[in-house]
Order: sequence, then C-alpha cells, then structure tokens
Amino acid sequence: MPVPHRAPPPRPLPLLLTLLCVAPLLAAAPPTGVIVATAAQTELAERVEALGTLRANESVMITSTVTETIAALHFDDGQRVERGALLVELTSAEEQALLEEAQARRAEAERQYRRVNALVAQDSAAESLLDERQRDLETSRAVLVALESRLADRVIRAPFAGVLGLRQVSPGALVEPGDPITTLDDDAEMKLDFTVPSRYLAGLTPGLRVEARTRAHGERVFVGEVRGVDSRVDPVTRAVLVRAILPNPERRLRPGLLMRLELLFDPHTAVVVPEAALQQRGQRHFVLVVVEDAANDRLIAERREVDIGIRRPGAVEIRDGLAVGERVITDGHQRVRPGAEVRVLAVDTGDAPLQRLLEESET
Repeated sequence: MPVPHRAPPPRPLPLLLTLLCVAPLLAAAPPTGVIVATAAQTELAERVEALGTLRANESVMITSTVTETIAALHFDDGQRVERGALLVELTSAEEQALLEEAQARRAEAERQYRRVNALVAQDSAAESLLDERQRDLETSRAVLVALESRLADRVIRAPFAGVLGLRQVSPGALVEPGDPITTLDDDAEMKLDFTVPSRYLAGLTPGLRVEARTRAHGERVFVGEVRGVDSRVDPVTRAVLVRAILPNPERRLRPGLLMRLELLFDPHTAVVVPEAALQQRGQRHFVLVVVEDAANDRLIAERREVDIGIRRPGAVEIRDGLAVGERVITDGHQRVRPGAEVRVLAVDTGDAPLQRLLEESET
C-alpha cells in the first residue's frame, strides 16, 4: 500500500526577515498621547508650623496711683482714644485749693524778691535780705510744683493711642493704687509669640516671613515677619521663643487669640513641576521631558535624572536637571518609553482636574 506523501512543515522565517516584516507596522504605530506641564519658576521656602498667642503691641491696665474717689469718667466700653485723651478725673477739691494758695505765695514771693532786689541796687538793703527773699521764692516754686504733681495724679490720661476695654468702676467709687479701672491696647500691630525647636536656631533671623491663621477668621492669612528671638533656649522643651509682628490695619485681630502659623525659612526662587511628573527608582528621581526631534519633525520623550528639593502639596522643587519652560509628562508616562514619539493632548496648568483635560483633548 503506497504511503501518502506529506508536505514538509513550513520553515520559520529567519529572525531578520521577521523584524523586516514587523518594522513597518511599528513605524506606523501612532504616537502616544500624553498630558504635559511646563516647569515654572516660583518662590519656595521651607515651612515650619507652630502655634502662637497674640498680644497687643502695647498693653496696659489703667489704674490710679493714689487713693481717691472717682469724680468723673470720660470714656465708654470699647472706645478708641488718642494718646493723652482724658479718661478719669478723681476728686481733687483739696489739692485745687492748696494749689491756689501756693500760686498766691509764689506771686507774693516774686514781688518781695523784686522789691528787695531794687533796694539792694540802690544800696538801701543788705545782700543777706536779698538772699532770704530768693530762698523764699525758690521754696514757693517747689511747693507749687509738688502740688501740681499731686493734682496731675488725680487726672488719668491715655498713655498711648488704642482701644479701651470694659469699664470696671463707676463714678463715686473709691479706688486705690492697683485697682483696675479698664484696659488699653494698641492693636495697630499685634505681637505673635510662639516657640520653635532649637534645631532651627541658626536660621532664625529678624525679617523671616510668617503666615498665620485663626479659626475666628476662617482661612484668611495674616502675613507678618519675625521681629526678635529670645536670648535663651528652654532647657526642658529645647525650644526658643520667637516674636513676630502682624499688621492689623482693620483691627480684626485681638489679644489672646490662638493662631496657627507657618514660618518660612530659606526663601528662594526655584524650578517647580507637578509631583505627578516624578518617577522614582530607589534613591534616584527621573522625569520624562518632551523634546523636539527636528530631523524627523516629531516630539519624543527623553528620560532625564533630576535632583529634587522641597516638596509641597502637588509640586516638587527641581534643583538640577531641568530648566524653566521645559515640558514634562504628568499623565501617560507609564505607557511611554524613553525615545518614543508622543503627542501632547493637553497642558496641565493646575487649574483644571485631569478628567476635564482628557475630555477637552478628545473634543
């Protein structure tokens, strides 16, 4: 019985021939669509968070220096006053009478001195009598100054411009030295006291920018600067007390408020890209940069190692490896190999979410 003839199995094409057949297909593959962001230059700083307490720039308790009854009050609760404004008058009838008597004695002493001085000039009186009259005149002047000072102690004026607190006394009340009458705060500027770990001591210098917030005013940011640093470090907490000054032109801030603040160390200008553009391999960091292939009139992805610095939400500082204005891939770099052709679908400026960018690129 004849054996049927079988055709030999097809021989595999040589590898080179296979690549030659597939190469046109690869060359015809469309470029990968990506979303890019432009490396921008911005101001950066290391931010240290802390809690601080507000104090008035100047603050004083208004009180009396003598024991006396209140004759009149010339202010209302929460009133704003200028420096030197009359606040309180204490009873001063006795001092006023003594003052008038002292003024009369001084006037008489001046007349006696002038009369004896004229007689001495005519050799009609002794020099010793003129000395006595001069002594009487100086004594009367000293008594008058003392009484004027006693009378001034019975008039209380504002030592500086500011806002008064609540009134603690009433007319006719007897006040003694140290009894609170009201408070006075200069709130044109506010002092913000806070502590910082001593490891930041070397960078703590006057002029550092401070950004502060308080729950009383939502997310509004109050900007100030460091005015001074305490000369001692707390031996228990190893922290140093820092004082910043916050302008308060609208008088919104008040003494005693708790504030959350950020202290900005080492402010500098840096190149920043979105954090989504960063690729990490161990301790090394890379980005895919979109560059022009002028010879073939196309865009390709170039892998570049970069040195990163400060991170902030959604962004990272590039210290080396990238220039301002270069475009980096933020979405689609998982599908792109270094050297592959890419097509820019949209530019991420941070103003729109990714989904919207993708929808806009399809339209």
